[in-house]
Amino acid sequence: MGKMHGENKTRLFRQVVERVVQLIDSGEYPVGSRLPAEREMSERFGVSRPTIREAVIALEAMGRVAVGSGSGVHVVEWRGVKGVESTVSPFELLETRVLVEGEAAALAASMISTEQLAKLAEALDEMAAENKVGQTDSNFADRKFHTIIAEATNNRVLITMIENLWETQDGLRHIKQAHQAVCTSQPQVRLKEHQAIYDALASRDSHAARTAMRKHFTRGIDALHRSTEEEAVEAVRRQLTETRERFSMNRLNQTVSAS
Repeated sequence: MGKMHGENKTRLFRQVVERVVQLIDSGEYPVGSRLPAEREMSERFGVSRPTIREAVIALEAMGRVAVGSGSGVHVVEWRGVKGVESTVSPFELLETRVLVEGEAAALAASMISTEQLAKLAEALDEMAAENKVGQTDSNFADRKFHTIIAEATNNRVLITMIENLWETQDGLRHIKQAHQAVCTSQPQVRLKEHQAIYDALASRDSHAARTAMRKHFTRGIDALHRSTEEEAVEAVRRQLTETRERFSMNRLNQTVSAS
């Protein structure tokens, strides 16, 4: 991770959070290990120490680290959202999101405030900025966008459900990787989909908001199908290659010659 110049406090601590989660998932910061000292992390990520402290607070809230009194910050086992098995598939999660967030968008269209619309516009700008610098696998602006819509419903149960869906998506590695693969496939189309959702909410059009949100997830599901099919084809191709090498005439001739 390069130096983060022109420190934007909110955006930077989120980038640090994302990077630390990646390092935890990769095994560089294994469960039970102690995170490097604040000064060391500040130098590694090129941000101020207050930014590192904010990132640690966020990581603790996500259930990825535990802050002990005098014992430093330790990586803990992520236990996921209550009631959600670690074997849940990306398709199950997307199906749930399209059902829940489609209706949340419809409800939000009739209740969203001017301030919340302004925050949505900021999230769109952040998403465009991520695309511009090639951070298409980042989900911070994306999550911010969807969270604002959830909050605009003024329904605490919906807000909690959608927050839990995001926690599941970010916390389960195989689902996060699938989501990132979808996000990086067509970043400009993804941005236009979010713009369409914003436009519907700004027009206070519940039907259009529901439709725009569903279209957004429909492309995601289709992209996930293509990705899954490509992985399956590649797996079969590798297996056929191994079989061809195992039972090739060259190998048999070499065996005969050796005997």
